[in-house]
Amino acid sequence: MVKPIVYGAIGGGAAVAVAVIVLFVFHPASEQYALTVEPRTEMVMGVGNVVRVYIQNTGSSPLTNVKVDYGTSSEPALPILNPGEKQMFSPPAGSKTVTVTDDQGITVMKPITDSM
Repeated sequence: MVKPIVYGAIGGGAAVAVAVIVLFVFHPASEQYALTVEPRTEMVMGVGNVVRVYIQNTGSSPLTNVKVDYGTSSEPALPILNPGEKQMFSPPAGSKTVTVTDDQGITVMKPITDSM
């Protein structure tokens, strides 16, 4: 009667160990500091095509002093952008590029297009 319980406990422990190993091996590690920048043109009812720039912290730690620069003008710096947080900006008409920088050393430069 005791043997089935012992074998069950050993088997259950082994299954948990395998599950933990699989999670660590196949789960992608997120970078501590990472940022995505996505300029895109969207259709807004009653307005027409509008260019927007979406910035998201895709890392595991907050980003500080995030600056958005269009070459001829810039946005006020974001003091902090928390992990997973996403912000939207509207660049001035005629902007060709957007450059985003932060205190953690990330620089992302993307072209801005006016077409859908």
